Amino acid sequence: MRTGLALLCAVLALASLALGPVDLAALWARDPELARNLFIELRLPRTGLALLIGAGLGASGAAAQALFRNPLASPDVLGPSSGAALGAVLAGYFLGAGVIGMAIGGLAGAGLSLLLLLLLALAGRGAGATRLVLAGVAVSMMLGVAINLALSLAPSPFALYDLMFWLMGSLNDRSLPQLALAAPLILIGIVLLLRAAPALDTLALGEEVAQSLGVGLSAVQARVVLAIALATGAGVAVAGSIGFIGLIVPHLVRPFVRHRPGAAIAPSALAGAALLSAADIAVRLLPAALDLRLGVLTALIGAPFFLCLIMGRR
Repeated sequence: MRTGLALLCAVLALASLALGPVDLAALWARDPELARNLFIELRLPRTGLALLIGAGLGASGAAAQALFRNPLASPDVLGPSSGAALGAVLAGYFLGAGVIGMAIGGLAGAGLSLLLLLLLALAGRGAGATRLVLAGVAVSMMLGVAINLALSLAPSPFALYDLMFWLMGSLNDRSLPQLALAAPLILIGIVLLLRAAPALDTLALGEEVAQSLGVGLSAVQARVVLAIALATGAGVAVAGSIGFIGLIVPHLVRPFVRHRPGAAIAPSALAGAALLSAADIAVRLLPAALDLRLGVLTALIGAPFFLCLIMGRR
C-alpha cells in the first residue's frame, strides 16, 4: 500500500509541476528565463508545500484519532491550527510583518496554544484522553473568538478582505523561503509521530493495559501533541486554514492496515499528501472566474464525509 501511495504522490507531484494556467513548455520556447523563474519560484514551492502540508495533516489526523481513541478526532481539536491562524493574522496585519514574519507568528501561535492546552489538560488529576479532548475544544473555541475579534479590528477594509481570504487556505504565490521554513518543522513532526506509532498501537488496548506494558502515558501524550502542533502549525502558518484532511484520510487508510491506529500513520501521511496535491491541482485547473480557495474545496469534500461518518455511527 505504501508503495502505491508513494507512486501516486510522485505522479501528482509531476502533474502539479507541469499543470497550471501557464503552459511551461510553450513559455520555455518563447522565454526560457521566465519559464525557469516561474518553475523555481512558484511551481516548485507550491508542489512541495502541498505534499508536505498534506502529509503533516494526514499523519496528525491518524495520530489524534489513535491518541483519543475517537474516530471523529482531528488536528483541529487540539487548537494548534487555530493558534497558528491567530498568530499569523496578528503578525501580518497588526504588526506589519512580511510573509516570513506571518509564518513565524503562526508558529509562535501554535506553540502558545499547545502550552495552554497542556496547562489545562494537566491541571488537576492528570491528562487523560477525555480531558485532552475537552481542553482542546476549549482552546479552539477561545482562539476562534480571538480570530473573529481580530477580523473585527482589522485596520482597513482591504486588510479585512486579505485576512478573510488568507483564512480560507491557499497555496497561491507561495515562495521558496516559506517552503524552507515549514518543511523542517513538518518533517520533524511526522518523524515524532512515526516513532510514537508502536505506543499508540499499545494504547488502543486501553490506558491501564498500556501502562502495565510499560508505556508512559504522559510522555506519549506530550510527544504526540507536540508533533501534531509542529506538523499542523507549520502548515497553517504558511498556507492558512485547510481542514478535513486530517479527518478524512485516516478513515480511508485504516481498513488497509487492519485498523491498527499506529500503523495507519505512515500511509495516512502519504494519502494526505496525495489528496491535498490533487485538490490543489483541481483548484488551479478551475476557471479563473471561480477563484475557489484550497481550504474551501477541502471543506466541500470533507463536510459531506464528516456527516456520513456521524450518521453511520450509533
